Amino acid sequence: MAQATPALGKRPQRGPFAWVGAFTGFYPAQADEFSDLDPVTRFLYASRSVILVISAQSAVIAGLLALTDRRLGVLPFLLVFMGYVVLHAISNLSNDYFGYRRGHDTADSPRRRYTLHPIASGAVTPRLLASGLAVLAVLALAIAAYFIALRGWPALVLTVIGGVLLYAYDAAPKALKELGLGEVAAFAVWGPLMIGGGYYVITGHLSGGAYLASVPAGLGVASILVGKHIDQRAFDTSQDQRTLPVLLGEKGARTLNRTAVVAMYLVTALAIAVGALSPFTAVVLFAAPRALHALRVMSQPAPNEPPAGYVGWPLWYHRVCLVHNRLFGWLFIAGIAVGAIFPDFRLG
Repeated sequence: MAQATPALGKRPQRGPFAWVGAFTGFYPAQADEFSDLDPVTRFLYASRSVILVISAQSAVIAGLLALTDRRLGVLPFLLVFMGYVVLHAISNLSNDYFGYRRGHDTADSPRRRYTLHPIASGAVTPRLLASGLAVLAVLALAIAAYFIALRGWPALVLTVIGGVLLYAYDAAPKALKELGLGEVAAFAVWGPLMIGGGYYVITGHLSGGAYLASVPAGLGVASILVGKHIDQRAFDTSQDQRTLPVLLGEKGARTLNRTAVVAMYLVTALAIAVGALSPFTAVVLFAAPRALHALRVMSQPAPNEPPAGYVGWPLWYHRVCLVHNRLFGWLFIAGIAVGAIFPDFRLG
């Protein structure tokens, strides 16, 4: 079967340009390509930095909703932004570590085929991994302590929920992703917890509108994960990984994912109608062609072989959902941003 070629673009140089490259889509294809990269860049690739944008988007949405209500605190927002990206990086590294340690990330696994596995390949040493995780953990704990001191017990509750979900997703003896709950957890984390909870710690106020506005973003992230788990359903079945697509079957999971994509637009329309989102957020309709393409792709079984030049095989449904959600997310943010400039413009 054809192998993925994850490298996108030319290899950046060491230093800041390489760090930026790690966030914008470049992946070294072979372990030896890491030898010319500085430790920071290697660690960024190991944490799959290119996908950390979805956490950054959740932070920005929470901040823009706070700005719309004229309750934005700059320092709390910046710390929320940093905290979300740090926690996502920890989650990615934990996922790879426990997947490899438990024998799931074997040489023939989808994880080892669509991009370089930093631990299995030896591209990242245990010392670098431990050092990087220690720095990230200290940052996360410091940010959590700040918000607990600032907002009190509600921030403590949010911190505990986030910590439990982070641990339970893949580090627990029986992980959520082995119980068909990983996809639900992804929706809850990147939607209500990060956006609704983020709005609270930024402003000190709870907002039902922020929680409603968080649903499309949560559904988008869940669609990406469901798509990925459909792609690796056969392998997960062989490893007794009972993800949601394993439990539902491929056809049922594809139907669920199509429903999630459609619901992103329906819930956005509802949130606009009840005033939780600005009418400017309807700009997400410009992502509708990609949504329709995703729906068409998910209505059919995946091909047995990747098309010529395809990057990322064996991921198929994951990629189409990721491409759609990337555009939807930025348009969603743009609409909320314009709404923050004109907060009094509402329907009716």
